[in-house]
Amino acid sequence: MKTTLWGGDRIIPFKNLPDKMQQVGESWEISGVKDFETVVKDGPMEGKSLNVLVHEMKADLVGKENYQRFGDEFPLLVKFIDAQQDLSIQVHPDDETAVRHGEKHGKSEMWYIMNSDPEAFLYCGLKREITPETYKEMVENGTICEALAKYQAREGDVFFLPAGRIHAVGAGCFLTEIQQTSDLTYRIFDYNRKDKNGNLRELHTEKAAESIHFKVEDDYCTHYKPMKNMGVPLVECPYFSTSLYDLDEPMILDYSELDSFVILIGLKGEGVLVDEEGNETSLQMGESVLIPATTKEVKVSGSIRFLETYV
Repeated sequence: MKTTLWGGDRIIPFKNLPDKMQQVGESWEISGVKDFETVVKDGPMEGKSLNVLVHEMKADLVGKENYQRFGDEFPLLVKFIDAQQDLSIQVHPDDETAVRHGEKHGKSEMWYIMNSDPEAFLYCGLKREITPETYKEMVENGTICEALAKYQAREGDVFFLPAGRIHAVGAGCFLTEIQQTSDLTYRIFDYNRKDKNGNLRELHTEKAAESIHFKVEDDYCTHYKPMKNMGVPLVECPYFSTSLYDLDEPMILDYSELDSFVILIGLKGEGVLVDEEGNETSLQMGESVLIPATTKEVKVSGSIRFLETYV
């Protein structure tokens, strides 16, 4: 859990926790980020951090190709985000740009919008052509939002944010975020807000200008048709593949040909997961389950909506 100045009160009840924490802006559900590692909840590996699991289990946990590609670094970071205030306008660099600035890699991500405030909105992408020079002028005079595509935050909407796509989460948004394991963000504009000491937050105007993809798209929302009792693909990119399931009858998820771990993220309802060896666990709203790459199939029973993601 991360308490923030802009955090709200949705995450604790969503996860059904007895905690009294206030202003929880983020829950890092599955994380291998140093000092913020996810810890196993129960069973024989209870209390072990995700990074220890990757180091001990290697390809058995993440898959052979993933282990060759990422080593002991777990490649995905999954979060719930509850914004009670507007977050800054920002962009993430791609791998090439990040490495040029001495970072390990960039960050591509996606959002699945959950039950947000009726008036909540977000920014995703440019709605009109601007040059890097115009961009810097608009940041300087505080008009950069005029160049951004603005969307109402409606439950079930999906936005893919490849590295380089300018974006921002607005006040009242509640969402799931799936991303490359990276906390690298270039802040473009923060509405001239000041911190508790009266200082403006640092902006990364030049690095952001290097990172932004200035191409304008017609629509930045990912359109899909919701279906019952089957997987609906949402996003497929080099860093993760994500599908949506909305089940009210038992279904077997076949992972026999998949060389990757799988993460299931509970959005609504609850269910029971049983693998081919009879190992059983529950999954409910606000929970996330990490399934190792050695698992060949999982039977899901119950009435539950969840996201499935893997690399």
